[in-house]
Amino acid sequence: MIKKLLALVLLLSPSSAFANITAKYVTSAQISIDSPYVITNAAPNSYSISGNNVTTSTGSGDSIVTNGIGGLNLGSVSNGLAAVTATNTTVTNAGSAFSLSETYQAGDSTQSAITPSSGIATLPVLGGQTTVISGGTAGSLGLTSLSSGIHTCSAGGSGTSCLASTTVQITID
Repeated sequence: MIKKLLALVLLLSPSSAFANITAKYVTSAQISIDSPYVITNAAPNSYSISGNNVTTSTGSGDSIVTNGIGGLNLGSVSNGLAAVTATNTTVTNAGSAFSLSETYQAGDSTQSAITPSSGIATLPVLGGQTTVISGGTAGSLGLTSLSSGIHTCSAGGSGTSCLASTTVQITID
């Protein structure tokens, strides 16, 4: 009778399942401070000429080139600057209207190396665009990560950033 009662209890009782549960916590934190940098674009050398009722030439003496125009002599670039060859002009039909426009812009010469000091660079004044970014300062920059996954980031000075994260991975076998 006991065997039958035991068999009946085992059949009517709920079955148990066993599983392995694994939890994995990965915390990542990053604090960064920007370094100083400079972006500069030097102005180029440029030359242009246009006109109406004007005859142009270049050179002098026995070396005159009729209808030639001057410009930048790229064969004589020195320190980033090209020499300019002059354009000679005369009115083609005397007494008639004429126009002449000639422009020249000297570009920026080759600059020496720029070394940032204390986060700020001393720069020459260039005709092109110059952007200066001073370096970051740590200030009171700090990061606290708790095991609960809560992160607290204290702002530092300019040019600083803080990034923190926690990833939870749960595996049930």
